[in-house]
Amino acid sequence: MTPAVSPLDGSLFGPGQPCFGCSPDHPAGFHLRFVMDGDDVVTKLVPEQHHQGPLGLMHGGLVSTLADETAAWAVLVSMGKFGFTTHFEARLSKGVRVGVEVEARARLTKKTTRVVKAAVEIRQEGDRCFTGDFTFVLLDRAGAEKLMGGAIPEAWAKYCR
Repeated sequence: MTPAVSPLDGSLFGPGQPCFGCSPDHPAGFHLRFVMDGDDVVTKLVPEQHHQGPLGLMHGGLVSTLADETAAWAVLVSMGKFGFTTHFEARLSKGVRVGVEVEARARLTKKTTRVVKAAVEIRQEGDRCFTGDFTFVLLDRAGAEKLMGGAIPEAWAKYCR
């Protein structure tokens, strides 16, 4: 698949954007970058000590954040539009250890003009740690601004439905 956007990282949205997942400038964020592997959007991350929940393990909420961000990028890459998460189901089958690289992989499973679904898998050292199904809504500019409670940055407007 040829990406509908480029580059596949947060610099796409301009300097200083606030996303925890992909902003290259976020002081505590993941700073994720993505690549295409066939129809899949893929990213890798080494969870750090400040990502811990239980001792030595990445916080489950942050594992879900990594999955959500990867699914959102699958929507953006395929559709050229922002997807806003409306629902997800997650299954954590194994703890994600800090200090060890993980790979998150997402692919779209359903596309309409308003709703997009994606499946995500996170693996560490070949073992599946997480699977999830995510649903996104594609909003026009007015809908995005209503959801966000104010004007969106002009650089983001072209990614609205």
